[in-house]
Amino acid sequence: QVQLVESGGGSVQPGGSLRLSCAASESIFSFNTMGWYRQVSGKQRELVAQFMRFGSPNYADSVKGRFTISRDYAKNMVFLQMNGLKPEDTAVYYCYAGLPADRGSYWGQGTQVTVSS
Repeated sequence: QVQLVESGGGSVQPGGSLRLSCAASESIFSFNTMGWYRQVSGKQRELVAQFMRFGSPNYADSVKGRFTISRDYAKNMVFLQMNGLKPEDTAVYYCYAGLPADRGSYWGQGTQVTVSS
């Protein structure tokens, strides 16, 4: 079983920045996907940004040009740099990993991001 532990959430004013981190309990090199989703209470969880095993990352249209996903294979971590934050970015952000060979998928516990003046 894989554990994902997020950190870095908090409160920030509009236009501010936050950096989320997600640490995996094993090597992320073979993961099929790894990335970030977010959820507002009462709404469906939505993709924010993710890496597939190969190729460029995918971003939700609403965050393109503002958010950047990155990963560190040596530390088994994925990051989400969020710049130009808007009130509509307020949500609980979840780290997600999809594993190969029918090993399933995993979620972190979530970290709250609040953008408010």
